[in-house]
Amino acid sequence: MIRKLLPLLLGLLGLGLGIGAGMFLRPAPPEPTEEEIAMAEEAAAEAEPEVPPEYVKLNNQFIVPVVEEGKVVSMVIMSLSLEVETGTTEATFQHEPKLRDVFLQVLFDHANSGGFRGSFTDSSNLVFLRKALIEAARSVMGKGVKDVLISDITRQDS
Repeated sequence: MIRKLLPLLLGLLGLGLGIGAGMFLRPAPPEPTEEEIAMAEEAAAEAEPEVPPEYVKLNNQFIVPVVEEGKVVSMVIMSLSLEVETGTTEATFQHEPKLRDVFLQVLFDHANSGGFRGSFTDSSNLVFLRKALIEAARSVMGKGVKDVLISDITRQDS
């Protein structure tokens, strides 16, 4: 019986010694390159949870006349809000007069180019208006403005 177990025990002992020697004599992992370190730091920065934005509703509505042939044919009334970085709400309210000024200029230009005629709430029509409003807001507030939200829009025809 020992003759049958001895080869098995010697095989297991050899296997165990081989695994132990392989683990002990394994070479050290290579040092990471600067590029690998930079990529790891970038991945860690991206993995950090994103801070949710704040929403700032501008106090008063915007009233825009739609003029055709020198006569006011309708009025567009809009409410706007800004999506801003966290912590910039107070600064947004401090810049509100300038924001209102640039927003009104964009809205008047949009009205004069026919943007509020016909199906003015069509999404393709509002894309240009949204882009212009975001650019105007960023000209005042910088990259802290993430988006301009049109919360209400109405047209009253005369």
